[in-house]
Amino acid sequence: MTAEEKRGQRLKLLEDHIGRALTQSHDSGELQSAPSYGKPLNLGDGYAETPQELRMGMKILKDAGFVPPEVELMRNIETLRLSLVGAADDETARQGRRRLSEMQQQLAMRLERLRPTGSL
Repeated sequence: MTAEEKRGQRLKLLEDHIGRALTQSHDSGELQSAPSYGKPLNLGDGYAETPQELRMGMKILKDAGFVPPEVELMRNIETLRLSLVGAADDETARQGRRRLSEMQQQLAMRLERLRPTGSL
């Protein structure tokens, strides 16, 4: 038996095992009791929005607990934006809005640098 045939056999066994486990979960009602049953899967981590050529690198960073500077900047922008909602039109608020605009421009430039292939 060749290495390729052995690999195919192992995959078949794994698929059979997964199929049996899913069937058992379905029959016991375990799957139907999940709050997300019958709904689209929401990964919520931005994977689908990340350009394909950046996904592996971003995944490695995420798994290592590292937040890319662009994501940190997005968080800071949102925090500042929320702090300015309903703020009085005084000098402090104007400076905050100016800072928000600068941060948004900085983010746009960072994202533009990540766009070498035009896919972002």
